[in-house]
Amino acid sequence: MHVSLNKKEMFGVILESVERPSFTCEAITLTCNEFFPHETVEIAKFIAEYYVCSLGEALALFVPCSELSTSIKDKLEIDIMLSSEQQKAYAFIEHHESSLLFGDTGSGKTEIYMKLFEACINKGKSALFLLPEIGLTPQMKRRLKHHFGSHVAIWHSKVSAKKKAEILKGLEEGTISIIAGTRSALFLPIAQLGLIVVDEEHDESYKSSSRPRYNARDLALLFGQRQGIKVLLGSATPSLVSFYKVPYVRLKGTYHTSKNSFFYDDNHNELSAMVMERIQKTLNKGQQAVVFLPTRANFKYITCKECGSNIECPFCSVGMSLHQNAHALKCHYCNYTEAIPQVCPKCGCKEIVATRIGTAEVSSRLSEYFKDFVVQQFDRDVVSTEKKLSDILERFNDKKIDILVGTQMLSKGHDYHGVGLAVILGIDALLSMSDFRAREKALSLVQQIAGRAGRKGHGEVLVQTHNTEFFQTYLSDFEQFLRDELAYRKQLYPPFKKMMRLMASHVKEEKAQALIEKVNEHAKHFKKVEIVGFGKSTIGKIANKYRFELLARSDSTKALLELAHHVKTLHVEVDMDPLSFS
Repeated sequence: MHVSLNKKEMFGVILESVERPSFTCEAITLTCNEFFPHETVEIAKFIAEYYVCSLGEALALFVPCSELSTSIKDKLEIDIMLSSEQQKAYAFIEHHESSLLFGDTGSGKTEIYMKLFEACINKGKSALFLLPEIGLTPQMKRRLKHHFGSHVAIWHSKVSAKKKAEILKGLEEGTISIIAGTRSALFLPIAQLGLIVVDEEHDESYKSSSRPRYNARDLALLFGQRQGIKVLLGSATPSLVSFYKVPYVRLKGTYHTSKNSFFYDDNHNELSAMVMERIQKTLNKGQQAVVFLPTRANFKYITCKECGSNIECPFCSVGMSLHQNAHALKCHYCNYTEAIPQVCPKCGCKEIVATRIGTAEVSSRLSEYFKDFVVQQFDRDVVSTEKKLSDILERFNDKKIDILVGTQMLSKGHDYHGVGLAVILGIDALLSMSDFRAREKALSLVQQIAGRAGRKGHGEVLVQTHNTEFFQTYLSDFEQFLRDELAYRKQLYPPFKKMMRLMASHVKEEKAQALIEKVNEHAKHFKKVEIVGFGKSTIGKIANKYRFELLARSDSTKALLELAHHVKTLHVEVDMDPLSFS
């Protein structure tokens, strides 16, 4: 419905009818045909309670129905044959309402997904295929269209309003039976939903960074429990929480004949002689290389040689990144941009040096060194649209690009057929972060990027690190790492404890600090809640607002939620099950 609120026309949702109040009420100006099914409202209430937001914010996630969907009437048979190992995994998944497919990179997880979609459709139901980000949808779209044709629709934030309306109509009429999309696709009105597959379930993109701060993977499991929907999580490097809590089946080896050899370079985030030599040998064999760095731009920090200070963003307490093509320094948090200074703004020294090399700088240096080969930067600065992503991947697979230099986009499940070498730089910066998940994140990332090499044939992986022993121990056995990590986290961190982050921000630092101190005083009265610590955030200011936080943990979800709802009137942000601590 439409109602007038503060002289503005607003959407409203009718939850129940009540007796007419004694005071004067505004009239409903328009009644809509759309509605939310009862089970949707109940899940929205859970989201509002668990993720500490208003019911309106929770309901705003969902797309309303105009009528209930009809069942899928078509029968399909796709041309995929599963190996004996894949058939065992398929049988395990069929036997469990919720399960985890823990399959090595290239072991054939996608083929199992396709057979599950086929079986789901043949039961007259629809399937939802969640992907961590838009970047994966073009490639997966081709595979799905090949097997299921017009039964497939793609849903994400960049799809036009007209196309979204067509998809919703197709869902109502039962002509669309598979939706592939990012986390927002979870909230579509799919009444005959029989299967949810969450691919790359470990990926942090499933967690919303703004209110409601939900995790789509966790909500998919909740949908499954409450609505009788089969849920499958899939990953080559599953999260520790999923590994511990969800029944899993192990799929080892690779679908194609391939083998990787690992090498280690005890240097720090630089194009060392060993790196250049390995790339040259790879190119001489007619193969391609991918080079990973955690930082885009030319350099992450610009530092004064005299006073040692970084040139920081005036609105955020972070060093600004050097973008030489734009002749500017940019803040990757608030997007503030300024000209490259000639002298240090703090002491006036003219000697300013760049530190912590980024993708743009590596791309530039490799282009100069390997003049007869094509080097392509592959990060958010260059890949700003889905078309640019598809074009670069197509050129790379057509061998029109020899070296791909990128950030975590390289690890996102893309199939690179001719990669002979994967180079991983700067991984120690991730491994040394003040985050209890740092080891899990770093190892998972290296494993995912390593999986891009040797998809068909022999591949090499060069890891530049001072922590060779850690990677040598676990890169060949991620399952053993998960078991060892479980022992390390016992009685301290998830999955054994629940965690919550409470955040206060204000344009005046003293007010933000006073607020978090007040929250800390309230928290002391909740005996089942342990205060891990509180104070200034790792990044103390973003977009001109000072930031303070309190981290709490407990054996009891209920105890944490009681604290969260108690202090929400103080206007603090609540992040249940946080994944980021910066």
